[in-house]
Amino acid sequence: MMRIDTKLPKVGTTIFSVMSQLAMEHKAVNLGQGFPDYEPPRALRDAVTRAMGEGCNQYAPGIGLASLREQIALKTERLYGRRVDPVSEVTVTSGATEALFSAIAAVVRAGDEVIVFDPAYDSYEPAIELQGARAVHIPLTVPAFSIDWQRVRDAVTPKTRMILINSPHNPSGATLSAGDLDELAAIVRDTDIVVLSDEVYEHIVYDGATHQSVLRHAELAERSIVVSSFGKTYHCTGWKVGYAVAAKALSAEFRKVHQYLTFCTFHPAQVAFAEFLASDPQHYLELPAFYQAKRDRFRELLKPSRLKLLDVPGGYFQLVDYSAIRDEDDVVFGEWLVKQGGVAGIPLSPFCDKPPGTRLLRLCFAKNDATLEAGAERLCKL
Repeated sequence: MMRIDTKLPKVGTTIFSVMSQLAMEHKAVNLGQGFPDYEPPRALRDAVTRAMGEGCNQYAPGIGLASLREQIALKTERLYGRRVDPVSEVTVTSGATEALFSAIAAVVRAGDEVIVFDPAYDSYEPAIELQGARAVHIPLTVPAFSIDWQRVRDAVTPKTRMILINSPHNPSGATLSAGDLDELAAIVRDTDIVVLSDEVYEHIVYDGATHQSVLRHAELAERSIVVSSFGKTYHCTGWKVGYAVAAKALSAEFRKVHQYLTFCTFHPAQVAFAEFLASDPQHYLELPAFYQAKRDRFRELLKPSRLKLLDVPGGYFQLVDYSAIRDEDDVVFGEWLVKQGGVAGIPLSPFCDKPPGTRLLRLCFAKNDATLEAGAERLCKL
């Protein structure tokens, strides 16, 4: 019998698939996987249908439709004051996960090191390991999930090729400040380190705060690949459309991988996004208020529960401390909660290199009111 040596020995079925399957089996309210249970804007859906009817069903340009890249460039300048070239510095991708993989594969080589911050989105490390490189894990400081920049300085070696940041952060919702970006810039200055900035929740920040994109920071922008997601912004995660913005030389390397990974992205959706960005820029400007109302409603519903609610500066996840209910690790508690409590959440351990020792679970509030009310009602009974 043929022996197969796996290239990813630590990887199995993702925690998102596991918990969603358990939720279905036990008819639980699924507050685990981060997808909305409401539809994208009607005008956007109509634009996709119209594009298909008008024959936009074959390959799109590999780097993305010119009209969409132009709208992304306009949005980037409008929001972050950074003028980018839509021809050479913007690439449309098949979702943010593809963009993250392409960025890592384009820059990181065997023997390199990539600094990541735990808890970290679960696609980061497999992409790093597939290049023959090593992820260097630095735990974020709980409960604010902030970065200890001295630990970053101490972790940098001659092998450090990339630092991967994520703001607003999944799963905690923590956000980076302008001061954080200055700290990062000082660390990578006079090095060949590339910054990969995962900003898929860029439009979901609360309480009047401003998203501190790497693109606002002139020094960092020159050495960064910034990844964004239309799925998160327009409630259409299943369409898998994202994009990457990077300086010309980095974009050229990024595109070498992208062209052989997916070649191009769903054509009708690109037509629709280009049209919708031009006709309705208010959508992403109004997104903070839309999700803040959901955040505040969900937190109010959970007040009677025995769960301790952590602050949520950004993103659409609520971390809850369940230590007053049960004293067991988060994976065990997550399974118990689905089976006995009728609610699915996501434990934090799978996001970390080492068990964090916390009693925290991630709940998604990108749901309609009925789902949030049903989930909260069950959680309050625990």
